[in-house]
Amino acid sequence: MLEGKRIAVVVPAFDEAALIARTLRGIPSWIDRVVVVDDASGDDTAEVARSLGDARVLVVRHELNRGVGAAIATGYARAFEDGADVAVVMAGDAQMDPTDLPRLLAPVIEGRVGYAKGDRLSWPDARRAMPTTRWLGNVVLSWLTRVATGLDVNDSQCGYTALAADAARRLPLDRLWARYGYPNDLLGMLGMYGVDVADVPVRPVYADERSGVGWRHALFVVPSVLLRAWWRRAASVPRALPARSSRG
Repeated sequence: MLEGKRIAVVVPAFDEAALIARTLRGIPSWIDRVVVVDDASGDDTAEVARSLGDARVLVVRHELNRGVGAAIATGYARAFEDGADVAVVMAGDAQMDPTDLPRLLAPVIEGRVGYAKGDRLSWPDARRAMPTTRWLGNVVLSWLTRVATGLDVNDSQCGYTALAADAARRLPLDRLWARYGYPNDLLGMLGMYGVDVADVPVRPVYADERSGVGWRHALFVVPSVLLRAWWRRAASVPRALPARSSRG
């Protein structure tokens, strides 16, 4: 536990046999539950996760590949079903530094917001730490996300996040965009349902992980998700609750 709160980590994973052990070994001992969602990997991701002998680790497997957003929705459902007060998302490719966890969790545990989002762009020297194409893409997509959702988020594409159980109950997470673009769709939901959001600076980590994200996702997929989010928000303005965003 942390500050008396039960904390779960959700780890979406697809073909991460090479890095999943490093990810799981880095999760601090005060985390109560780790839900690994194997999204129909073609390698030994699930077997490697189970072989570590960590009693906190629960492996849930999708029989068909459904996408990272769907894997996260599955992980959220199981984490909150098991009694988590807060669920953190950490990718299975060891790209999220566990030393940032207490800082990311703080605004949620303290009740200031329902959702905290990692902000790599505000980390000192982020421009040099991040590959140029990713940095530029994140800057552009974050601007589009602010326009579409009304939330002043600085790094919309960062998947290192913390969601409170009471906030999750207000969201239609079973309708979360299933694949890449889910962070933008989730931010759209948060804005619509009045869940306050905090940006929290986190370290940009780039090493030997591989990315399945290409120019097609940045140019077509995310903009289409944002257009949908903008339209839903515009259509429901009289019913929507105002959400606040802050820098944590």
